[in-house]
Amino acid sequence: MARRYDKEDSKRRILSACVKLFIEKGYHNTTLAEILREADVTSSTFQNIFHTKDGVLMDLVEFMFENQFGMARTIAKTSNPVLIYAVETSIQIALAELNENLRDIYIEAYSNSQTIEYIHQHTSTELHKIFGTYLPDYEESDFYELEIGSSGIMCGYMAKHCDKYFTLEKKIQRFLAMSMTVYAVPDDEQQQILSYISSLDIRHIANQVMQKLFIALAMKFDFTFNTEWRK
Repeated sequence: MARRYDKEDSKRRILSACVKLFIEKGYHNTTLAEILREADVTSSTFQNIFHTKDGVLMDLVEFMFENQFGMARTIAKTSNPVLIYAVETSIQIALAELNENLRDIYIEAYSNSQTIEYIHQHTSTELHKIFGTYLPDYEESDFYELEIGSSGIMCGYMAKHCDKYFTLEKKIQRFLAMSMTVYAVPDDEQQQILSYISSLDIRHIANQVMQKLFIALAMKFDFTFNTEWRK
């Protein structure tokens, strides 16, 4: 029988359980019964705090997106904002391709009405900083409108599994070429960015980022992954 906890402690336990299970099993494969058992809370306690399991997504998405930009800055080793953007988006596409459970989380985040609104607002602020010099007459609201389109492309590309024709490398190049064109990056600069991204071992980098992300998630949400899942 689940024990009783105060609201804040119950919320912490639920977040911990959900993030752990979403990473280990995928968002859609995680059942409410598994969450209740892992968090040691009752169904009514869960519903009073989060209502449904997609209520947990916001905390997870905020943390993942904030950490992605930080890791991209470290990898890019540059102050060039467009290059940092290219590295960050390339890593995100690669993560979704290399790990099915992360793909599941990302696609749900881009489909859920609350989390996609966070993504639109958070990303449009970043895009204004990154591409504002190329579109000097555009305000943040304009970048918000553009971001709705570019995030749709990102979601579609993450959902499409790579094959022998549409490789990960081609997927990344296509996305970057389209997005940089939308944000008015000059052709010569686009080519420099694309050449740099092509020179990276993006699978290796994404795997490194994934392991760091898992460690950061475990620390942030206070859980330990199952040994069997790591094998």
